[in-house]
Amino acid sequence: MGKMEKLDEMTSSEAREYLTFRLDQEEYGIDILKVQEIRGYEPPTRVANAPSFIKGVVNLRGTIVPIVDMRLKFNCSKAEYDSFTVVIILNLRSRIVGVVVDSVSDVMELPAESIKSAPEIDSVIDSSAVLGLGSLGERMLILLDIERLMSAADMGLVSGSD
Repeated sequence: MGKMEKLDEMTSSEAREYLTFRLDQEEYGIDILKVQEIRGYEPPTRVANAPSFIKGVVNLRGTIVPIVDMRLKFNCSKAEYDSFTVVIILNLRSRIVGVVVDSVSDVMELPAESIKSAPEIDSVIDSSAVLGLGSLGERMLILLDIERLMSAADMGLVSGSD
């Protein structure tokens, strides 16, 4: 499914809910239905030869979960671990993945008409993983297709054929 078809599918339906989170100065949104839970950050066990943005793995009630630091993946200027740093546990195509973010803001319902397609610009985020830009009042959210982002070849976390 192409980016426009995905945007059409999103906008043709009713309002959707997004979990919003911050990375550096930007605010992002991901489909709330992909979120399993939100946890405080705990240092994971390192995995040899993993890319720098894969911090390691944690044992989550018997399931080994890879932890991706989105701040490193998106080349944010800083990646400090403090009391606001959280891990969003995602359930993607029956694979559990954790992503580290600066903070979680809230769950926001966005009506279809407040979502616009993202401009085509070069960035560290694969443009096919950006669903669009959502705006509500003064807030602007970058809406991510987190499943597509996590299944990118450089991630190697979720196979695209499952």
